[in-house]
Amino acid sequence: MTKNWLSKLKAEFPAKAVRTDEASLQANAGDAWMAEHRPEAVVFPANAKQVAQLAAFCHRHEVPLTPRGAGRGYVGGAVPVHGGVVANLARLNKILEIHAEDGIAVVQPAVVTGDLQDAVEAKGLFYPPDPASLKECSIGGNVATNAGGPRCVKYGVTRHYILGLQVALMNGDLVRVGGRTHKNKQGFDLVGLFVGSEGMLGLVTEITVRLLPRPQARAVLRAGFKSMKACAAAVQGVLQAGLLPSSLEIADRYTLAASRRHLGDNLVPDGEACLLVELDGQKSTVAAEAIHLSKVIRKLGGLDIRSAVSQRDRDRVWALRREMSNSLKAGGFTKLNEDITVPRSRLVDLIDFSEKLMKKHRLEIASFGHAGDGNIHVNLMIDPTDTTIRQRADRALDELFNQVLAWGGVITGEHGVGLAKKRWWPQATSKELRALHQAVKTTLDPKGMLNPGKFVDVKR
Repeated sequence: MTKNWLSKLKAEFPAKAVRTDEASLQANAGDAWMAEHRPEAVVFPANAKQVAQLAAFCHRHEVPLTPRGAGRGYVGGAVPVHGGVVANLARLNKILEIHAEDGIAVVQPAVVTGDLQDAVEAKGLFYPPDPASLKECSIGGNVATNAGGPRCVKYGVTRHYILGLQVALMNGDLVRVGGRTHKNKQGFDLVGLFVGSEGMLGLVTEITVRLLPRPQARAVLRAGFKSMKACAAAVQGVLQAGLLPSSLEIADRYTLAASRRHLGDNLVPDGEACLLVELDGQKSTVAAEAIHLSKVIRKLGGLDIRSAVSQRDRDRVWALRREMSNSLKAGGFTKLNEDITVPRSRLVDLIDFSEKLMKKHRLEIASFGHAGDGNIHVNLMIDPTDTTIRQRADRALDELFNQVLAWGGVITGEHGVGLAKKRWWPQATSKELRALHQAVKTTLDPKGMLNPGKFVDVKR
């Protein structure tokens, strides 16, 4: 790093934009994962031009620069492991445009996902991606990790709704990739390059998202099952019945027990596992499909089947799912949230394997998540201060990831690699694929100053 870079930073940017007080440094030291590291400074850019200016400054003075959104990431992606500067984009928080005729919205990265959904639905439009933390997470963070959520089974992930980006590169350039049209084959798919890049290739300063017409009706069905294996098998049964739900979620015995303690019995169905299915579409279609779905689930072994149609009743059902993480945390353990994804045909195998891991390594494991696309959150519940338990958890994770990869799955479906899964990155990828990642990273960040210390670093 250049000598006296901090004083030069303060001289180059407005005083209110640069913070070095203890509270600000600590508040920007970590995310929702367990790791943290204090930066030397936090900069709050007011606009895209200042973001680009900050990137150029850090590139020029060889100062590590870590982008930060809402800090809701689960893998340590926003942890400034090499110190330096955190670029906190909280001031870039405006919805710039909602254009119903074009079917797009233009937003800044710090817009909260749930706020965007509310704003577009008020205009009869629909932004489908819905991570569980939608009331807290930001669109910029969703872009960085290619976030998913329950609706992925029908609507896909964040990448499928990003039409254009403005990105600040480390050389100080502001570049626009993509645009506002729903089709665009004008050059390489550079939008896809930046979506999911975990803040290592550029700093996103503006996002153009694709919107759909708002579904006229929704219905949610919740059912219990005697076992998690029976519940996982029912997922395939629902799809084989010709139904395409917007959401298809499952949860196991441990998760439901924690939810009963935290939320009460009224929200949790009878049984050792839970299936939650949401349908959306035209009113007449949803009504008919809901009746059919209820019959299908009953034949598949569903217990305590309940349907919810009104907004209030649907919200009550979804409260169970959206509070599962908090319910587990309320037990006092640390949750190692592994968002592995397997081919959907392996769901029952995954549940069976997780149960064997739990017995073999004497761990509590809570499994729940997006069964409709094979993305299950296998949560190891540990006391991180207990070295023995942590060692058992590490061995269990080695076995879990080995098996997932052997099935043709991936070690992360929506949270990203970050720090949490960095040690398994070489195992999950080929030498040639890692070299390709390295080449892209080196081209856009030749000095390796942007979000350094994560799973792709520039070797100097």
